[in-house]
Amino acid sequence: MRVLAAMSGGVDSAVAAARAVDAGHEVTGVHLALSKNPQSFRSGARGCCSREDAHDARRAADRLGIPFYVWDLSDRFAAEVVEDFVAEYAAGRTPNPCLRCNEKIKFEAVLERGLALGFDAVCTGHYARLERGEDGSVELHRAVDQAKDQSYVLGVLTAHQLAHSLFPLGPSTKIEVRAEAAARGLSVAAKPDSHDICFIADGDTAGFLDARLGRRPGAVVDADGTLLGEHDGTHHFTVGQRRGLRLGVPAADGRPRFVLDVTPVSGTVTVGPREALAVTHLAGTRPTWTGAVPAGRWRGLVQVRAHGGPVGATLELRKDELVVDTDQPLVGVAPGQAVVAYDDTRVVGSATISSTRSPALTS
Repeated sequence: MRVLAAMSGGVDSAVAAARAVDAGHEVTGVHLALSKNPQSFRSGARGCCSREDAHDARRAADRLGIPFYVWDLSDRFAAEVVEDFVAEYAAGRTPNPCLRCNEKIKFEAVLERGLALGFDAVCTGHYARLERGEDGSVELHRAVDQAKDQSYVLGVLTAHQLAHSLFPLGPSTKIEVRAEAAARGLSVAAKPDSHDICFIADGDTAGFLDARLGRRPGAVVDADGTLLGEHDGTHHFTVGQRRGLRLGVPAADGRPRFVLDVTPVSGTVTVGPREALAVTHLAGTRPTWTGAVPAGRWRGLVQVRAHGGPVGATLELRKDELVVDTDQPLVGVAPGQAVVAYDDTRVVGSATISSTRSPALTS
């Protein structure tokens, strides 16, 4: 196959490209330039997409003896990922930009362009497994290394996209991948992993949002509406947050308070005890499916965070909304997050959480 290897400049994508070469594919490396003004160097493990990353990707491609190109997708990344991120926070929701990037950039923009150029598949360094049936069907499964599993952030992919994808690292652990990179003489073997949000390299999400949304003062209240303090903008808060509340009135029981709700229209942030964060009912919009659309009610597992644990649930698709009732309460679930559904290790699909309900109100 002709394979387009997305090379970020990190160890995972370099080894994934190397394995694609070993498998006999005709591999071309491509680095995605996602920033209009990239930094020269990374700040430790924060961010990515710096000039240093582009150079590291090119060096890895040279080591593998494959062609290498840089694709400028900065305009589309700004529109589809960064602007969406800001708009979601402005609306009181908590987005996951990694899912959005996978959906709109790596497996939509890149795959579309790759197929148009005659490539058969896109190869990435994600930790997930693909199982291909004799009938041509493709299933997305969790990686062997549970600590590195990235199937959650791939839950937005469609069956068509998965059919044209390769995830060579799925059967391996991170330790094995680093050892392989060193054995291959790849200079990125010991390079730190990227963490946090790639387009906020300094990690100051509040400052990033302030620069784009400005100061929007409002009230911090408890569940019965009692004023407890003030804030500079609802975009500083997400459901489940504990730090940075700046409350002038301590709780009567002395226990910490958490953000229970964010309402940008009124500028109100509601706080309360941790137990008030528990929910057992979720509804999600914009469902996507990795295979056939499930019919009726079914039993499965759901996960609401990239590194969260799965819980048992009953699920049902009602028109264009995925309705989920979990077997045990989930804490700190915010609208805007993704709920990803599994059948054991297989990813069934995902949806964007639009509403939640506590155990006391779940029918």
